[in-house]
Amino acid sequence: MSKDINYNYAIVFYDIGEERVHKIFKICKKYFKHHQKSVFRGHITPANLIAFKAELTKRIDKDYDFITIIQLVNKSDFKEVTLGNGGKDSEDIFI
Repeated sequence: MSKDINYNYAIVFYDIGEERVHKIFKICKKYFKHHQKSVFRGHITPANLIAFKAELTKRIDKDYDFITIIQLVNKSDFKEVTLGNGGKDSEDIFI
């Protein structure tokens, strides 16, 4: 019997059709911190992750849009390396 893992941190990135990108951005912003252009990340409860996926599924064109959610147990279980403008607060970027 496998043990269920509670993923409490996620990184989300997407490539969405122009007519839907603003709606997807708003959904991601509701659950995560905006990191860079079409990239979001942050802590999330398992229940909110389910709700997040359901909201996205309702809004995307499954034949055209692309969303990846990398689920992690916590923020400290991966190494992140940023090259270039890593010191700028991504919250200051307007799309």
